[in-house]
Amino acid sequence: MSDDGGALLEKLRGLVGKPAGAPFRAWDEVNQPMIRHWCDAVGDTNPIYTDPSAAAASVHGQVVAPPTMLQAWTMRGLVPPPSEGGGAQAELMGLLDAAGFTSVVATNCEQEYERYLHLGDDLTAEQVIEDVSPEKKTGLGVGHFVTTRTEFRDQNGELVATMRFRILKFRPPEKTEPKAPRPVPPRNQDNAFFWEGVDRGELLIQRCSACGQLRHPPRPMCPNCQALEWDTVQSSGKGEVFSFIIPHYPQVPFFDYPYVVAVIALEEGTRLISNVIDIDPHAVEVGMPVEVKFVKVHDELTLPLFAPVSA
Repeated sequence: MSDDGGALLEKLRGLVGKPAGAPFRAWDEVNQPMIRHWCDAVGDTNPIYTDPSAAAASVHGQVVAPPTMLQAWTMRGLVPPPSEGGGAQAELMGLLDAAGFTSVVATNCEQEYERYLHLGDDLTAEQVIEDVSPEKKTGLGVGHFVTTRTEFRDQNGELVATMRFRILKFRPPEKTEPKAPRPVPPRNQDNAFFWEGVDRGELLIQRCSACGQLRHPPRPMCPNCQALEWDTVQSSGKGEVFSFIIPHYPQVPFFDYPYVVAVIALEEGTRLISNVIDIDPHAVEVGMPVEVKFVKVHDELTLPLFAPVSA
């Protein structure tokens, strides 16, 4: 633990034994409708909770509330009432948040019951900070365990139950988002031959059957003579960088930055857009000789990329 961590722990433990906040009185007395809803929700069919006759014949002599329903009576609800003062809980959480322990998870809860609750009991919960652990390394991250102790008392001040509740306030690890796969270019009747050739390790160029002009990207009609018939020739894969850019913004998740997008002039006379690899992006130059490399990007995509010609 660092010196700063030791100083923080000293401050945190200075709050042990102090009230977490003001006592909170239950919104409602212990009542039959809430007990019935609870039993329906959890599937508890014990008649001493809902049937006055069965309860009267039991050792309790009257309807009682399920013990595990304890915390429900004093929960503040989705919209808690205005705070009557921060208390030690707010100060403790503020210290942990400021130190970077901004995430929280509940780890365990222990309840002890002194007696069953009866219809009409009016509960008040008083909570204190019971313990703060030294810095601990967990699977979620490094943090501190904070334990609070809550005493539940009835309208006469009688202790009816106690609850210890423990949380871990931890420093979230840095997020490492998985790299998104590079999108697969669409294949259609015009360009299917090109991508099928790439899959085989061939760089194919479309050629007009009428006038012999090469063209790329693929299209159904020759721009020179408007003929619709065509075949292909296999490129040597050699060429040079005609122009290029190094994109900076906006960054997209499937590229490693920096990288080069280049127009490659093939020695057959056509041009295509690709990436230049195996070189520092800032060392790429116009006119640089390059040759094709078929790179399997992932299981569904192989691309014709270009690298400097080996000396």
